[in-house]
Amino acid sequence: MTLYEELTRRGLIAQVTDEAEISSMINNGKATFYIGFDPTADSLHVGHFMALCLMKRLQAAGNKPIALIGGGTAMIGDPTGKTDMRKMMTPETIRHNCECFKKQMSRFIDFSEGKAVMVNNADWLLELNYIDVLREVGACFSVNKMLTFECYKQRMERGLTFLEFNYMIMQSYDFYMLYKKYGCNMQFGGDDQWANMLGGTELIRKKLQKDAHAMTITLLTNSEGKKMGKTEKGAVWLDPEKTSPYDFFQYWRNVGDEDVIKCLKLLTFLPIEEIEEMERTMTGAELNKAKELLAFELTKMIHGEDEAEKSRDAARKLFGGGGNTDDMPSTVIPADELDGGINILDLMVKTGLCPSKSEARRLVTQGGVSVDDVKISDPAALIEIEESVIIKKGKKVYHKAVRE
Repeated sequence: MTLYEELTRRGLIAQVTDEAEISSMINNGKATFYIGFDPTADSLHVGHFMALCLMKRLQAAGNKPIALIGGGTAMIGDPTGKTDMRKMMTPETIRHNCECFKKQMSRFIDFSEGKAVMVNNADWLLELNYIDVLREVGACFSVNKMLTFECYKQRMERGLTFLEFNYMIMQSYDFYMLYKKYGCNMQFGGDDQWANMLGGTELIRKKLQKDAHAMTITLLTNSEGKKMGKTEKGAVWLDPEKTSPYDFFQYWRNVGDEDVIKCLKLLTFLPIEEIEEMERTMTGAELNKAKELLAFELTKMIHGEDEAEKSRDAARKLFGGGGNTDDMPSTVIPADELDGGINILDLMVKTGLCPSKSEARRLVTQGGVSVDDVKISDPAALIEIEESVIIKKGKKVYHKAVRE
């Protein structure tokens, strides 16, 4: 089985510009490809995970990844898949986020001996002269054609700024510059990036009379139709300071029944034959085993085998009735804040289980909160914490509050 065939069987490939050429290049380790990451936060999150896994698979087959940090494109809004313009960030914030991305990617992708390259598009975008862009790049794009793409159609209904309208040109220019500077001959992205990616292949063809190719990967959605990595608490981060290994494990352990096989195919490096056999025979209790396997494999990749084993053991003991809470996410609260009890809403906010008191109130009144297995339905309830208590949010989220 070739690499391209495996990617297809895993459900990773959505559409390509030239299947025969692309499959030949990646099967023979001839692709120098890039995937872009806009530094809109100081950590990568689960939404980036599929791209990282794809880079790892292709690199293992001899292809060369270019991790493009969007220090320049992050300066403006991307209309793709959104209804509102992205918030502006300061150059200082963008630089800090770029540094955080570099550290995380270096633990996942092998950048030694030129096996992969990490670049920042601010290196060329911030030096561009506006008149030169209009003359050299703008002339290659048809506004009429750009407006036919769905990403712009959606934003046109609510208002599309000229700032955002330039995003396609900037992303296309990235591919053009990477082709010239690094011999990049292929780009990867999600379905929602297809229009921008085609813009890049067209720019290279017009300016350099050369062919380059684009390939999109699928975007996984969970059982509630949200993009992978989004929960009611926010994004699931790869940084253990933002999302603990235990919470990371629990996120994957609780994926929808209909998504577990899809996740195993897209995100793990387990043999595809093994996963397909699971898919054919999986029923009942085996479904939970598959979810645990998924959670373990992904936690091991991001946080290491020790943390994966600790998270798995803690989950087994807790949900199996053993009650071990040593590795459960916890918050230490100063004793002077607990004298006389702490209001349940304040406790939910302090532990990070809810972003606000109003959200905590809604959960409590709807019966979604328990403390030490006792359901709390009164928003005015005071919780006494002598040493520690276990708070349960919904059916699957546990957190320990510890008295300092």
